[in-house]
Amino acid sequence: MITIVGVGHVFAISDAVKRVIRERRPEVVCIELDPARFKALMDKRRSAKVPIQYRLLAYLQDRLADQFGTEVGDEMLAAVSAAQEVGARLALIDMDAATVFRRLWSRMSFKEKTKMLTSAFLSLFLTKERIEKEIEQYEGHEDEYMQELGREMPTLKTVLIDDRNEHMARALIDLSTKHSNIVAVVGDGHVPGLLQNLAKLEPEAVRLKDIRAMVTQPASASEYSTSFWYRGN
Repeated sequence: MITIVGVGHVFAISDAVKRVIRERRPEVVCIELDPARFKALMDKRRSAKVPIQYRLLAYLQDRLADQFGTEVGDEMLAAVSAAQEVGARLALIDMDAATVFRRLWSRMSFKEKTKMLTSAFLSLFLTKERIEKEIEQYEGHEDEYMQELGREMPTLKTVLIDDRNEHMARALIDLSTKHSNIVAVVGDGHVPGLLQNLAKLEPEAVRLKDIRAMVTQPASASEYSTSFWYRGN
C-alpha cells in the first residue's frame, strides 16, 4: 500500500503529518526532498550551492509561513521524526534541486521568465486571507488549475511539476517492490500527478484539506496509546 500525503509548505500541519504516519505505521516514509535540501533543512541553513532561483522561492515561502506561525519545512521534519518513532526507513525521492533549476532556467522563454519573476514579486504582498482564498479555489479544481498553469507557463509546469512527478513515481514504484507499506509526504500540487503515474498500484491519498482539518480534530484513542507506547519505551 502506498499512501500519498499532500502538504503545504507554509502551513502549521506538523502534528497532523505525524498523526497520519503513526496511524499507518509504514515501513518507509518518503519525503519530497533531495539530499542537498534535506541536509540544508536538517542544518536549518540555506546551502550556498542551491541555485538563486530556489533561494528566492525559499525566501518567499518563509515570508508566507511566518503569517501562519510556522517555518517552511516543518512538515518534512515532522515526517522525519514520525518515521523514527515507528521505525520506518526514510527515503528522499525528489530530483536534485540544482539540476531542476538549471534545466528550468535554460528552457524557459524570456516571456516565461518575466512571468515567473513578476509572480514572485507579487507574492511578497500576499496576505494570509488571500492565501486561504487561493487554497479554497484550488481545492476541488486541481485539474483546471494545472491546465491553466500549463497554458500560462508550460515550461515551468513540465520541469517543476510533471518531470518531478515522474521521478518521484519511479522511486515509489521501485520501493514498492521491496516494501508493502509506504507513506510519501509531498506538496499537494504533486498528488494528482502521482496518483495518475501510480494508478496501477492503486495508491491512497490524504489531501492537504484533510490534513488541515485534522489539526483541529482530537487524536484517536489508538494514536494516544501509540504515542504513550513510544514515550514509555
